[in-house]
Order: sequence, then structure tokens, then C-alpha cells
Amino acid sequence: MEWLSHYWWIIVLVLLLGIFLNVIKDLKRIDPKKYMANKPELPPHRDFNDKWDDEDDFPKKKP
Repeated sequence: MEWLSHYWWIIVLVLLLGIFLNVIKDLKRIDPKKYMANKPELPPHRDFNDKWDDEDDFPKKKP
């Protein structure tokens, strides 16, 4: 088990390489044209940010 304390970084690199290869494989399966054709509609905003802009927070200019 002494080799494990010396070469633990090789095991980490192999795991990261496996994750990286799986990500590449999954990204190759994505078809952007098909997604754009069936893109879901965005829901309307419900935070009422447009009502906050009615008030002017800047100080008024004195004549």
C-alpha cells in the first residue's frame, strides 16, 4: 500500500480523464439544430422589475 501514497495522483488523473472523455461523448450527442427547432418558450417574468423603474431615485436638479 506504500505505492498508493506515492502514486495517488495517477489515480486522480485517470479519474479526471474518464470524466473528461464522458463529457466529450455526451456533448457529441447534442444536436443544436434540433434543440433550436424545439426550443421551449420562456415563462413571463414575475419579479415586477418594470414597476421599480417608475420612480426616479436621482436627486432633482435645482433651477
